[in-house]
Amino acid sequence: MKATVEFRIYVGTYAKYNNGSIFGSWLDLSQYPGSEAFYQACSKLHKDESDPEFMFQDWEGMPDFLISESYLSPLCFQYLDIVSDMEQHRAEAFEIYCSQIARWSADGDLDEQLQNFDECYQGYYAESATDPQLEYAYEYVDQTGMLSDVSPTVQRYFDYEAFARDLFMDTYTQINGHVFFDY
Repeated sequence: MKATVEFRIYVGTYAKYNNGSIFGSWLDLSQYPGSEAFYQACSKLHKDESDPEFMFQDWEGMPDFLISESYLSPLCFQYLDIVSDMEQHRAEAFEIYCSQIARWSADGDLDEQLQNFDECYQGYYAESATDPQLEYAYEYVDQTGMLSDVSPTVQRYFDYEAFARDLFMDTYTQINGHVFFDY
C-alpha cells in the first residue's frame, strides 16, 4: 500500500502571536510545487502584514528534522516527493532512518540519504506477534543457509534468541519493527 503522505503546516506569524492572535491556516504542502510557491501562499495568507515573519505553529506528517517553529528545510519538498512514491512501511522506515540513524553530510544530500537507506534497510518485522529481532534472526538464518549443512537433529538445538541478541548488539538496529544494517 502506497504511503498517504500529507504534510500540513499551520502557518501563523510572530506579530499576530505576540499580539495575542493565533490566526493562520493549515497549508497542505502537496498543493505547492516547491518552497517558493509555498512561501507565496504564506505571504498571501498574511497579506495584512508588510513583512510577515512566518511561524509554523503546528504540523502534521512532517518529520521533525525538516521543520521547526521558524524553519522549513529546503529539502522538504524533495522529501515529500520521495516518500509519496514509497509503500507505507518503507516511508515510515525512511523517516526513522533520516531522523535517528543517518549522519547528514554538510550539503544535506537527500539522494545520498536515500541511497544509504536502500543499502541498510532490511525490512519490517513487526507483522506477527513475535519479537521483530527474533523474526529477523529466523529469516536471516533461512536466507543465508547458515544451517543448511547441519543435520536436522543439530538444527533443533540452535539458539535463535541468543543469535538474535548477538545480531542486534552491533550489526543491526531495530526501531518500531524496522530493521537496519549498521554500516
